[in-house]
Amino acid sequence: MGDGEGGPDAGTDSDDAPGSDGGGRAVGAPATPRVRARSAALWGAVGGFAFLALAQGYRLVGPGSLPVGLGGTVSVAVAVAVASAGLSYLAEARLRAKRRT
Repeated sequence: MGDGEGGPDAGTDSDDAPGSDGGGRAVGAPATPRVRARSAALWGAVGGFAFLALAQGYRLVGPGSLPVGLGGTVSVAVAVAVASAGLSYLAEARLRAKRRT
């Protein structure tokens, strides 16, 4: 079956080295909850650091300081990180179901 589903090699990746046990995930296989959580955590870190970079740029180039101090900026960055991690966790399942990943 040429579409990567079923067949005798369904559990192995075509990029596995010859003689390996084929421990890699097959292309198109559903992501495990652990992999999805790790991906979401990384996207959350990206979102939090992106907010901190934007806040720093605003402080350097903008008209003045932000209406919140350093603690408030970090709190907002944590909130952005949690929100982006949660949204990416939920969106990945939806996009995978529609085969858009």
